[in-house]
Amino acid sequence: MELKQIGIIHTPYSEASGTPIQPKHGSDEVGEVEVFQEYEDGLKDIEGFERIWLIFGADRAREPSLRQVPYRDTVERGVFAIRSPSRPNPICMSPVRLIGRSGNRLKVAELDILDGSPLYDIKPYIARVDCFPDAKGGWFDEIEGEESGKTEADNRFSD
Repeated sequence: MELKQIGIIHTPYSEASGTPIQPKHGSDEVGEVEVFQEYEDGLKDIEGFERIWLIFGADRAREPSLRQVPYRDTVERGVFAIRSPSRPNPICMSPVRLIGRSGNRLKVAELDILDGSPLYDIKPYIARVDCFPDAKGGWFDEIEGEESGKTEADNRFSD
C-alpha cells in the first residue's frame, strides 16, 4: 500500500513537549490544514461538519517499541492498546473542530498535531456513527492519580 500525501497541517506546536495529548485537551489554538490544489475538489460539502477526522503521519516519532508507557499512565502497555504516535506504522488520527474553509485551506481548532505533519486523508466526523459513549475503555477506565490527569505531551515518543 502506498499512501499519497494530500496536504500539510500547520499548527502552533513545533515540538511534542507541551502539545495537547488529545484534541479534547486542545485549547482554542487555531491551525490550518492545507490541502494540495489537486485535491481541493474533494473538499466539496465539508463546511457542514463541525468536526473532521484528520489522518496524518507522525513523521517525527521515535522508532516504535511494542511496549510503551503512555502519557496518562505509569505502567508499560502494548502499543496497540495506547495512542502513542510511535508505532510500527506511524499513522495518527484526530477529530479536530472545523472552523471554516477558504479554497483549499481549512481552519481548525482543538489540535494535538505537530506543525508540518503530512496529511493523508480527511473524513467527516459523524457523532451518531462515530460515538459509542458506553464503550469500555480498557486500562484507561481503571487508572487514577496524577498521570491520569495529564493533558500535555512530553518528549517520550519523539526525537
